[in-house]
Amino acid sequence: MSNKLTAKLPKGDSIKYWAEDDRPREKMLKRGNTALSDMELITILLQGGNGKKSAVDLAREIMTLGNNNLSQLGKLSVKDFQKIKGIGLAKSITLGAALELGRRRQLSEGILRKVVSSSKSAADILIPLMSDLVNERFCLLCLSASNALLHYEFVSSGGLSSTVVDVRVIMKTALQQMASKVIIAHNHPSGNLKPSSSDRAVTEKIKQAGSVLDIQLVDHIIIGDQQYLSFADEGLL
Repeated sequence: MSNKLTAKLPKGDSIKYWAEDDRPREKMLKRGNTALSDMELITILLQGGNGKKSAVDLAREIMTLGNNNLSQLGKLSVKDFQKIKGIGLAKSITLGAALELGRRRQLSEGILRKVVSSSKSAADILIPLMSDLVNERFCLLCLSASNALLHYEFVSSGGLSSTVVDVRVIMKTALQQMASKVIIAHNHPSGNLKPSSSDRAVTEKIKQAGSVLDIQLVDHIIIGDQQYLSFADEGLL
């Protein structure tokens, strides 16, 4: 929310007392979606406060819970939102649904490109899928000879700092999809993109298995906090 709006209104004032141009719903109608701050959009989702807190107060606390960062907010669960007094199950579910829709939209835009010709185009698909995960998961992208995306699938999941990958499962999936090329990816929930020795080892195993079956390993991508590291770009393949 803008400093101007915050200065004009005492904390806790009901939206019904605001100037009409400052009310989030009216503002959206007159000026469009992009005119609203993140906090104002959350205020609309809440559809009102409770007896002790206004919707603005609750929205402010929600943003604080996510360190004023939508990426961090997207990692929170329904139960996390309910830790805020005044946020019950219904409001928590609404928030979770809205954040999931945003994630899926971002994912759809990446998949609609279909041709995966660079680490960036692969990351456009993988970041929405993996950035908000709280445990390590391993994802496989299957590509045609012309780099068209044929299929994507999570092939393993693990704990906070590691996941076990079965090379046979990866190759079986690639063969079932008639893939000529594959990209493997996993996330680092810590946000640290540096590959570990086990990351390097599993990359080599998958590369060797693929060469036997004439399936090219194009890249191994590590995802963390809306960023990525490409083994191919770094010369690690």
